[in-house]
Amino acid sequence: MNRINRFASILALLFLFAPSISYSQQDGLRVGNDNYLSQQGGFYNYGDKDGVNIYVNIWGYVKFPGKYLIPKGSSLVDLISYGGGPLTDATLEDIRLFRPKNDSLGIYKDEFKKINYNDLVWEEKVDVVKNKVLSVLLPGDVVILTGEPRYFGRDNLNLILAISSVLISLGILAVTIVQ
Repeated sequence: MNRINRFASILALLFLFAPSISYSQQDGLRVGNDNYLSQQGGFYNYGDKDGVNIYVNIWGYVKFPGKYLIPKGSSLVDLISYGGGPLTDATLEDIRLFRPKNDSLGIYKDEFKKINYNDLVWEEKVDVVKNKVLSVLLPGDVVILTGEPRYFGRDNLNLILAISSVLISLGILAVTIVQ
């Protein structure tokens, strides 16, 4: 009986301390606050475990909108790539960057900027200094990819086929009744 009690107490201790042992180990892939890691709802961690990281947000017409932990010095294009890229309906000529007030970074009022992706990448006379300032993200930045749903004929193909099959069936029924 004593042996069984000892075994049960050892087993209970393992169950009590096993979760804390497994969560306390760093796997090298996750950096940051454990509270964010436990939520997993729209938080993505691309942080560099040996470097400085910042929190930014991306909303709108991207595949994975949410809060991102990314290395400091990451660009707007990096964040859009981390977010899975723009959706088909995204308007890349109207990317919006909201930069909240941050006294420690020398930003004394909220800033709101409109960015044209084509100006950042494809323009013949690219202003490197302007693009560097606009494209490097700072802590707390919110990037919003605007867009609007686009009409594609294939989206309504099922509806068109259903209506046409009903009309053909009614036509066949009418011809059969008349004969």
